[in-house]
Amino acid sequence: MEYLGVKFDLKNVPALDPGFIPFGVWMDAYLKDAKTPIAIAVERQEGQISVRNTFIHGTAEMAKADYRYVERYMKFLLWSIGGFKVYICGCSDIAKKLQNAYSATGERAFDYDFFQKLYEQELTILDLPLDACPAANEAPRPLGGHLDGCRIGFDAGGSDRKVSAVIDGECVYSEEVVWHPKVNADPSYQYEGILDSFRTAASKMPRVDGIGVSSAGVFVGNAPMISSIFYCVPRDRWDEVKTVFDRAAAEIGDVPIVVANDGDVSALAGAMGMNCGNIMGLAMGTSEAVGYVDKDKNVLGWISELAFAPVDLSEDAMQDEWSTDFGVGCKYFSQDAVIKLAPRAGIELDPSLTPAEKLKVVQKLMEADDARAQAIFKDIGTYLAHTVVLYNKFYDIQHLMLLGRVMSGKGGDTILATCQEVLKNEWPAMYEKCQVMLPDENTRRVGQSAAAASLPDIRK
Repeated sequence: MEYLGVKFDLKNVPALDPGFIPFGVWMDAYLKDAKTPIAIAVERQEGQISVRNTFIHGTAEMAKADYRYVERYMKFLLWSIGGFKVYICGCSDIAKKLQNAYSATGERAFDYDFFQKLYEQELTILDLPLDACPAANEAPRPLGGHLDGCRIGFDAGGSDRKVSAVIDGECVYSEEVVWHPKVNADPSYQYEGILDSFRTAASKMPRVDGIGVSSAGVFVGNAPMISSIFYCVPRDRWDEVKTVFDRAAAEIGDVPIVVANDGDVSALAGAMGMNCGNIMGLAMGTSEAVGYVDKDKNVLGWISELAFAPVDLSEDAMQDEWSTDFGVGCKYFSQDAVIKLAPRAGIELDPSLTPAEKLKVVQKLMEADDARAQAIFKDIGTYLAHTVVLYNKFYDIQHLMLLGRVMSGKGGDTILATCQEVLKNEWPAMYEKCQVMLPDENTRRVGQSAAAASLPDIRK
């Protein structure tokens, strides 16, 4: 196969999507003859800076490939690490193009707006010489794993909220309550629901020593800066959103509260269940949700919003309606991937059905061993195997734990088996390094809300 003058081999091609160009595989082929050094640095809160040194070709005939590589690489860094300032060091021409693209009127206006809202300052791209690249300043921090005392664990989902009362690591009470945070524009709705769950759990214990929260979104401290459960809340009321968890905790007492992204808490549950680190949790549901803990069971302080990070370079890749970009993760590792591939497999889905209902139709066919449904889940497994190569370039993954409703039933079994088979066949070194798996029984026993309960260190 060839793309932008770069030839690459791909033995396992998705049958229903033969135009798939896995970014990580193409990257390896591109870099073989790239000799001109450049560096990309991304700065986020508290002066934290991540630096990546790489190469481009730097020739006129490879100019398009060079820009495509750096633009996609930079976008992956933004959506994995997060940041409000990007330093492009060593190539002024590419830096200037990126400045135009990542602007209020540029091709990446969505990204520009998103990171401006996230950090409450303008996303800027700086053009620097290579020797002026800033030094790296990383600050991984421990996340949870504390079992002592009386704790509340809360999981704020988009359709239900779960809470657990945990005493010395034992869950003594848990409940799920249906709620509708995504369609409520008044943040007092979410606040009252959160407080109700906190109070219910508190009533089941002699005292409360700490509160841990798992929630969709990106957080600075305990403040949700972007979150789907506040999807309809206008920005002029966001000050109420940013304090929602802290205010609810204050009603329970003067106790520590820690809020974390639900993907990171999933990875934490795996780390607690398996007693090891270097775990990525990847949930395939309404979208793609990702979390990660390193070898020391620390979180990196990254946003890991890989739903919007590029995985496919094909010019014909499906467009994400929200971010307006093409070939990003949410269209490959969520219910959208199943819906996208269904007509290509010969399955016509009723357009009046919700996305979740469409997924259930295909899953029902899968349970009946329908060959068309099997082809869909095999392709998702093939996507995943090639994307493991990409994700391992940015995260040191030894255990990839697959979660979410797309992974349920025979479809999930097929995704897992196909991914393992393709890795073993085409990427044997990665197959040996990275165990792709479903959550084991210990991890399932820990659970999301119980893992959230372990977040605060009550000794501090």
